Amino acid sequence: MNNRKKRPQGADNQHSLFIAHVVQQLRAQPSKVNIIKRNLEEYRQQRFLKRGFLTAIERFDWVFEASDNIEDICQQILADDYIGKRLRRYPLLFKGIVKSDSLFIVPKQ
Repeated sequence: MNNRKKRPQGADNQHSLFIAHVVQQLRAQPSKVNIIKRNLEEYRQQRFLKRGFLTAIERFDWVFEASDNIEDICQQILADDYIGKRLRRYPLLFKGIVKSDSLFIVPKQ
């Protein structure tokens, strides 16, 4: 039996849109990877974090060790594997990459 809470579908769509904006910003300005690294350091300093959040920080460390190439990093964030899902689960890791006013602009496809 599955006891997990289901997120409303609108929340999933907003979350996906946010991650898409993050990846778009990283590709446009690769130096924003430093914002993620600062966020990782900031959260590492906190005394009490959920185990899952700590795992996400560790997985991001793995991603950065594996490659400095921005495209590889973006692909890993978007990957539908364990690491990609873990990274996307904690949007606070991407704090400061996307301006809040640009979240309401839907990119043209």
